[in-house]
Amino acid sequence: MSSLRREDLIRALPYARRYARALTGHQSVGDGLVAEALKEMLTDTSGAEPRQVLYGSVTRRFDMSAKPSIGASGLTQKQRQLLLLTSLEELTIEQAALLLEITVIDAAEQLRGARDHLCASAATDVLIIEDEPIIAMDIEELVQNCGHRVVGVAATEAEAVAIAAREKPGLILADINLGVGGDGSSAVARILRHHKAPVIFVTAYPERLLTGDSLEPAFVITKPFEPVTLAIATYQAVTGGVLLD
Repeated sequence: MSSLRREDLIRALPYARRYARALTGHQSVGDGLVAEALKEMLTDTSGAEPRQVLYGSVTRRFDMSAKPSIGASGLTQKQRQLLLLTSLEELTIEQAALLLEITVIDAAEQLRGARDHLCASAATDVLIIEDEPIIAMDIEELVQNCGHRVVGVAATEAEAVAIAAREKPGLILADINLGVGGDGSSAVARILRHHKAPVIFVTAYPERLLTGDSLEPAFVITKPFEPVTLAIATYQAVTGGVLLD
């Protein structure tokens, strides 16, 4: 493997981890899929772009180990994969269809059905942790448009902990950097000691948060993000991804 290819692989790893974690709903399970995919990648001689190869390998390994089922909200595993690949990972529909070994027409039809169903599914109470007022308002509107109820918006670590103790949210959407108000990851850690809920972290630098270390989130979206990206991430977080055998 050339040095350039090795550097490309290192850059691709955080995004493969994001995809695998969101797909499975768990950090450790997702990272395990990426570790196995990496072994395959290290012997790959196709010359294909490392990020694409990792996505493909993770998807194949997931399909071999996931329990084939349709969730209570009605999305199939293939629809989940299409949503994550095209919105969270920003692949084209042609690239996603190729990875999933389906036609572009089939992929487009499945995506349409998934997006139509998405916002009506898995509604929950959401706590937003964000110190920028305008950004917080935008996120609140997006969350509500996804069919969720916002139970509080916290600008500081202390506010977040207090609101979570009072409202017991079903989902936490947290920025990492709260400026003078503290640290979003620290706020989440304090909340999770007493109240278990899925967490989505929002950051402009996802690669810094997806190194494979032990204490990391299962769900990460990148600033700025599209409404459908938030909808998909909240859906995956609330439904817990798909269980593996």
